[in-house]
Amino acid sequence: MFQEIHLGGIIMELKRDLKNRHVQLIAIGGTIGTGLFLGSGKAIALAGPSIILAYLIVGIALFFVMRALGELLLSNAGYTSFTDFATEYIGPWAGYVTGWTYWFCWIMTAMADIIAVGIYTQYWFDIPQWVPALICVVLLLALNLLTVKLFGELEFWFSIIKVITIVAMIVIGLYMIITGVQTDVGTASVSNLWEHGGFFPNGVSGFLLAFQMVVFAFVGVELVGVTAAETADPKKNIPSAINKIPMRILLFYVGALFVILAINPWNTMSADSSPFVQVFTLAGIPIAAGIINFVVLTSAASAGNSGMFSTSRMLYNLGSNKQASPKFAKLNRSSVPQNALIVSTIVVSAGALLSKLMPEDAFSLVTTISAICFIWVWSIILISHIIYKKKNRALHEASTFKAPFTPFINYVVLAFFVFLLAVMLYAEATRTALLLTPVWFILLAVLYRIRLAKSMK
Repeated sequence: MFQEIHLGGIIMELKRDLKNRHVQLIAIGGTIGTGLFLGSGKAIALAGPSIILAYLIVGIALFFVMRALGELLLSNAGYTSFTDFATEYIGPWAGYVTGWTYWFCWIMTAMADIIAVGIYTQYWFDIPQWVPALICVVLLLALNLLTVKLFGELEFWFSIIKVITIVAMIVIGLYMIITGVQTDVGTASVSNLWEHGGFFPNGVSGFLLAFQMVVFAFVGVELVGVTAAETADPKKNIPSAINKIPMRILLFYVGALFVILAINPWNTMSADSSPFVQVFTLAGIPIAAGIINFVVLTSAASAGNSGMFSTSRMLYNLGSNKQASPKFAKLNRSSVPQNALIVSTIVVSAGALLSKLMPEDAFSLVTTISAICFIWVWSIILISHIIYKKKNRALHEASTFKAPFTPFINYVVLAFFVFLLAVMLYAEATRTALLLTPVWFILLAVLYRIRLAKSMK
């Protein structure tokens, strides 16, 4: 099976080699990564136990985004990405801005992942962060130059390792809680969720300030939309993936954080290291902590791998739609968009440079910018769905995968996103990144106007 893209009279073909298990695990692998394994430490420091509620709220909001995305993708077999329906329902400018913004989103996310690889490596080796980060970029490039089927298979097993690790930690953690295991910081107990300053120890403000990192932890759930063009039997596999992924991710997040905070009181945790590693250290299994650090390291690399995949496919899509250089729409012998992949990799490697220039602040900066840009993409999905339902009521009624509670829930989630941006503006730690992000959109607006002017000549 192939997804055909016509370019200059030549048929460029993306192979539909991704099965249902590949689609689900690529999205899970892209989502469960740095945001949970490393970023949750920073979020816990801000919100305390109430971070569990923050993950629950964002997870529910994104489930409705995913349902809107699913209905839109299945409404037209020709859709290969967000840019297609954004162009149709909002306008060509929306397709252009969203396509490039999504590429930028994953560039930032992949940067965060390779920065995290550098941080995790320091658990064993006292070397500069940027060295392992750069090595990781080179390895990911080599992996992504393989066939999409092999990529999907490798990412499937990488993600399986992550899932098994989280499940194992939840099971071991529950045993520790039930038996009341004594650790260096106290007794493992559910009461740790409220005995150290309450469920909201830093008040409502601390709870709200943690949302930036929580949003970042969920980026990647929409990868189903990127894999659509390379998915076998999309009418069956896309609904299946969308219905299962958000709930699974939510279960892993809420379950893992519940166990972590019940074992390790929030006020005894380090914001700069992985809570997962800290918990296994407390369990008195030093070797297990080393193993978990290896798992979270491979997890960051896996999430970065999904980032490389998505950036190359988005750049390919932009090239095939003449919104970027046609060179990006060229495929190699393995049906991989090689040019798009190499350019994306070069830009991502800037993350290694950031690790060298600002090792303390690099992670927070790129995660904030990533979260803001993803909010834009998710909002475009919701707005496109509102317009789709108004313009194509008959198509909506005939849909076998209707998004629930629309358009009311679309407006609720959009209002929630606006509120999150207001919180980021208020917070000193995220304000700079929020104020810098409009520069990207201004640049895109200028480039779009130039492109439009050239096309009218």
